Amino acid sequence: MSEHEWELSEAPLIPLRNVVVFPYHVLPLFVGRPKSLKSIESALASNRKVVLVCQKDESSEDPALADLYDVGVGAEILQLLKLPDGSDRVLVEGVRRVHLLDVRTDNDMLVAQIEPLPVDEKTSTERQALMRVVLDQFSQYVELSKKLPPESVNNVSGVTEPDRFADLVASSLLIGAEDRQMLLATLDAEERLHRIAELLAKEIYVLELARKIEGDVKAKIDQSQREYYLREQVRAIEKELGEEGEEAGEVGEYRNKLGKLHAPQYVRDKIDEELARLAKTPAMSPESSVIRTYLDWLISLPWEVKTPDKIDLKRARRVLDKDHYGLEEIKDRILEYLAVRKLSDKAKGPILCFVGPPGVGKTSLGKSIAETLGRKFVHVSLGGIRDEAEVRGHRRTYVGAMPGRIIQGIKQAGTRNPVFLLDEIDKVGADFRGDPTAALLEALDPEQNTQFSDHYIEIPFDLSDVLFLTTANVSDTIPSALLDRMEVISLPGYTDEEKQQIARHFLLPKALKQHGLKPEDLTIDDDAILAIIRQYTREAGVRGLERSLVRICRKVARAAVEQKKSFKGASVHADNLVDYLDLAPYSYTSLLKEARVGVACGLVVTQYGGDTVYVESTRMDGKGNLQLTGQLGDVMKESAQAALSYIRAHAADLGLDPHFIEKTDLHVHVPEGAVPKEGPSAGVTMATAMVSALTGRKVRADIAMTGEITLRGQVLPVGGIKAKVLGAYRAGIRKVILPEENRRDTTKISPDISEKLEFVFVNDIAQVFERALLPDETTAGSTSRQ
Repeated sequence: MSEHEWELSEAPLIPLRNVVVFPYHVLPLFVGRPKSLKSIESALASNRKVVLVCQKDESSEDPALADLYDVGVGAEILQLLKLPDGSDRVLVEGVRRVHLLDVRTDNDMLVAQIEPLPVDEKTSTERQALMRVVLDQFSQYVELSKKLPPESVNNVSGVTEPDRFADLVASSLLIGAEDRQMLLATLDAEERLHRIAELLAKEIYVLELARKIEGDVKAKIDQSQREYYLREQVRAIEKELGEEGEEAGEVGEYRNKLGKLHAPQYVRDKIDEELARLAKTPAMSPESSVIRTYLDWLISLPWEVKTPDKIDLKRARRVLDKDHYGLEEIKDRILEYLAVRKLSDKAKGPILCFVGPPGVGKTSLGKSIAETLGRKFVHVSLGGIRDEAEVRGHRRTYVGAMPGRIIQGIKQAGTRNPVFLLDEIDKVGADFRGDPTAALLEALDPEQNTQFSDHYIEIPFDLSDVLFLTTANVSDTIPSALLDRMEVISLPGYTDEEKQQIARHFLLPKALKQHGLKPEDLTIDDDAILAIIRQYTREAGVRGLERSLVRICRKVARAAVEQKKSFKGASVHADNLVDYLDLAPYSYTSLLKEARVGVACGLVVTQYGGDTVYVESTRMDGKGNLQLTGQLGDVMKESAQAALSYIRAHAADLGLDPHFIEKTDLHVHVPEGAVPKEGPSAGVTMATAMVSALTGRKVRADIAMTGEITLRGQVLPVGGIKAKVLGAYRAGIRKVILPEENRRDTTKISPDISEKLEFVFVNDIAQVFERALLPDETTAGSTSRQ
């Protein structure tokens, strides 16, 4: 049947799933849906013509017009075969493209209202050239694809009409239904040929890549089979010669390495045992690779390799002073360790834990200690670790198993006595995979770590010669059992004077060198450095100070490049600092410049060091309610309750109406409400703020305080005194109220700081009120303003 004979306006419809039929395309269809079977029956009873249209969604059982593509093909049924399961096998031939206008159901079958589409019969030199290109591509495509018969090329090579040629090639392509439908809907034969050429180019590229991958895989398999065959031949020859492979092949290589290995006898026995297993294991077996990896680890570990210590106290002092300013307590502890090592090499090394805010030099101390001792340095960060296997390793039964970080660090160092820094030990977590801190207990216990057992290595490794150092921002989150094994050394932070020296002798020379500047290119006077410390940073360490100096160096480096020969160097003073660092974010004064009612300054310790915090309190008419805000923890809330109970019990002594609570509400707020706060040390501060609000007496603005309060008014000692005092000093406060029992802690504060501060030691909260509250300016000695 020719295209011109297909001029019907409607015909029975058969929707197709994932199949697109082209004109001149003969193919079998398996039909099973009742309406489609009825359409075939109707077509055979009349003119054998049907409309074939692909569904957009193949899962639709009863598609409507919206579920079908708008371009299909008119076809003729050539042959019908009834199958035993009730379905039909129909051989159809596509005749002409049709446009689907509407679909209706008539006598339990689908009838399509259609409009036959015009046939592109034009021919030209350009189309003939395009047909040759497509034919060459199609020939290459058939050759690469193993799913098309070679005669597919012969079927299209003799066709001269561009439209028919394009449809015959398109019907042979093994592409998706969407691409086939796109080609069917393209009426212009030249455009259709262009699209076929693009699809063929893409398919050829994919097929060539697949053939290359297949060839690579086959080559690897052939090589592996060749190696296996040769190994089996060698093994058979060795067996005939009676050598059994003892000194030949891979096992022989490992035995040569074992002969050069310095290791305890139990390690050599384990390696011998694994070598015996390797000799009996086929080379292609996965177990063979596991054994080889395990042997490589055992042989590469420094079982008896040690770095000799360089014990020279004067040299050690020079190295420590070169890298770090101050930190006398830590330097003395390292020198004491060296002195003990010089007298006795059997002394067990300490496990030091440096606790302090960021930027005070905890991590860099580890490198300096390693340089002082002449040992290798290993740095392992534990922050965020939650899996015990990270510390102890995975058992060899797991795919991809490997030793834990401690054994990995020992291998990296190449010696059994490195300086081993476990950084951020306070940030180790625990979950369903275990608790890494529990695994650290054995490694950090001098009584147990002579027999440290890694799950992967399985045999003990002696860690007693390792000098373990740990760092933490706070010690509260470290489990008590682990903390008990370590000697804690606090680094509360640097004073302004110490920061000034660090900037002058360490940070500024380093920044100049990094930016390619000479000392004469940039001069910063002491007042400018002090202004940076006090007005541009608020920290216990020096990282912010270093960033500020680097920022200045960047601006100077840019000026040097832009001005070239006219650049005469830059001089930075406190007056022109704003030109380099913009406006100062902080003010070097107490936040309150004058005494106020209901506002008291307390001292706290954060992970960034000591700091000041203001506690605000106000009274209102009410019924005795106490409102606490500022994200306070339970202990802090209980301190506020205890302070209020003390005030009610001693109302008369404070000049208050004994029944004031019946008509008064109190609100206590600690600013920076987004930051959680906890601890009992704010007890005296909250009590002072509440008494001030109730009596109307102002709290001195130049005084800060810390201490726990009891119901009887006793002031109990608290921790972190050194860090808190440094925080108060940085904030510009010069008078500090402390519990009497904390007097001994002030001896650890540098004389440069303590001599500039006035310490007031108290035992009772009444002494705090006496020192912190100013007399009532209007009615001193009488009851307060209610």
